[in-house]
Amino acid sequence: MHSSVYLTVLIALPMFGALVAMLVRRAPGAAYAVGVATGVVELVISLVVAVLYKSNIPGAAGTAGFDFYTRHVLSAPLGLAYDVALDGLSLLMVVLTALVLVLSLLGGRDRRREPSFVAWLLILTGLTMGSFVSHDVLEFFIFFELTLVPCYFIIAGWGGRERNRAALKFFLYTFTASAFLLVGILYMGFALQHQHPTSGLSFAYGALMGTSLSHATAVWLFVAFAIAFGAKSPIWPLHTWSPLTYAEAPTAGSIELSALLAKLGSYGLLRFAVGLLPLAQVSVRPYVMTLAVIGILYGSILAAVSTELKRFVAYSSLAQMGFITLGVVSGSTIGVTGAVLLMFNHGIITMGFFLVIGFLERRRLSTQIADFSGLQRPMPVMAAIFTVTMLASIGLPGLSGFVSEYLILIGTFTTHAWWSVVAALGVLASAVYLLWAYQRVFHGRAEGENAGLADASAKERWVLVPVVVLIVALGVFPKPVLDKISPSAHVLVTQVSTASVTK
Repeated sequence: MHSSVYLTVLIALPMFGALVAMLVRRAPGAAYAVGVATGVVELVISLVVAVLYKSNIPGAAGTAGFDFYTRHVLSAPLGLAYDVALDGLSLLMVVLTALVLVLSLLGGRDRRREPSFVAWLLILTGLTMGSFVSHDVLEFFIFFELTLVPCYFIIAGWGGRERNRAALKFFLYTFTASAFLLVGILYMGFALQHQHPTSGLSFAYGALMGTSLSHATAVWLFVAFAIAFGAKSPIWPLHTWSPLTYAEAPTAGSIELSALLAKLGSYGLLRFAVGLLPLAQVSVRPYVMTLAVIGILYGSILAAVSTELKRFVAYSSLAQMGFITLGVVSGSTIGVTGAVLLMFNHGIITMGFFLVIGFLERRRLSTQIADFSGLQRPMPVMAAIFTVTMLASIGLPGLSGFVSEYLILIGTFTTHAWWSVVAALGVLASAVYLLWAYQRVFHGRAEGENAGLADASAKERWVLVPVVVLIVALGVFPKPVLDKISPSAHVLVTQVSTASVTK
């Protein structure tokens, strides 16, 4: 087992970078340089962790298969502990978090009150890292909830005309939903303490897996967890904050919300709702799958009729989150593996969309689809990059989106065939709304301001290159990544299946 220092550094480094950025705020551009440097170092460390990670680490219940594990009790009476670990389900999310920080800083730079902007992005990165590596459920909740604070200030401070309303709606909506998660966590912790009074209060992941619950209690706890994580993802019908928030947030904020915060919800649903409450799976799974399929079709319809590019991506993301949810609760190793891979792939794809949209917004000061036409002629490079990103989102074979969606549909079909069949219609729907959006923006005759728009600059191309490379690489050769995910997915599905039978 490798040292947990790596994970501690991944959490602490962005926090330290935020402090340094504010200390050098009076020097023009210094805070931005600190932010980029911190992001690059963070990305390098995350890649080192990915290379070092081993999935065959033995351990007690709840720790087997976790690398970089450590636990230090901070307050025994309160059940507080610093407990971090990493497995194949969280590994990709750690790498994605670091990559998003670097590209959102490079592609979504905002010079208005830049030191504060950079500091909030760095703080958000540290809190997100903490959420993904937390191996204690209460610790996870603290990091999970604190991510709302930098998100609120990024949206309210650097967003569009309705930024205050968007920030308030986002905060209140997700904060209220998280109350259900806190109640569920505390219930499980105190129930475990009651069942084992000599062990003391603990919210350790492995310990809570041993909590004895009645079927009815497990179902209600699953619902509480699902509300909190579903609002964060978002999953239909808990999505109503996302279109406005995605549209009003600055480019970097939209990237963070769609690529990371949404995955934090899906990850929480998989790790804690599915992992800790196996007794509820058989009863709850059909309802969650139904909501996921509705979200796929509903999001596709709204994306098709959207008139604004950021809202278009928000509705498209709603459909994609439906696919992820379907895989998360599929009950099959293949489906869970596909869901985790799609979390990463969707983060890359939406980051590509928002970067291109952000570059277009700088040129036209608008994200309304009606303000664009014929951009393929004056902006061939931008059109080509948008095309690759669009085809990946559709699920074209050879690009990253295909592999993950295929695994989800196959995995779901083996356990719940009809939901998989209906969800497959969402793949066809995505081709309709994505191609329709592309035609409206890039086809036709470029007139007026559109005819004189400059194509992607050298810096913008370098920012978009990693997105295109990852989309192609993970579509052509996903095996190394799947080899990291599959063992942990198999362990989780086996634990859930075994617990469902024995309990």
